[in-house]
Amino acid sequence: MTLTTTLILLGAAVAVMVFCGWRGARAPDPFKGPRMIPWRFLMIGAAAAAMLLLIHLATLFGAARAPWV
Repeated sequence: MTLTTTLILLGAAVAVMVFCGWRGARAPDPFKGPRMIPWRFLMIGAAAAAMLLLIHLATLFGAARAPWV
């Protein structure tokens, strides 16, 4: 992937992570019924994707594995 694609995907992953964190932190409303979307699980998934994209971004800028690994 190119740098532009990585940055766009990283921005989207962070936006999804923030949105899902906001929705997951809201107080439950018993009159509306149970929540049908697992917001916290989606937030963790978006955070994992953002972490992988940050690692890919570091490799694009020249970071390499340690020689003893």
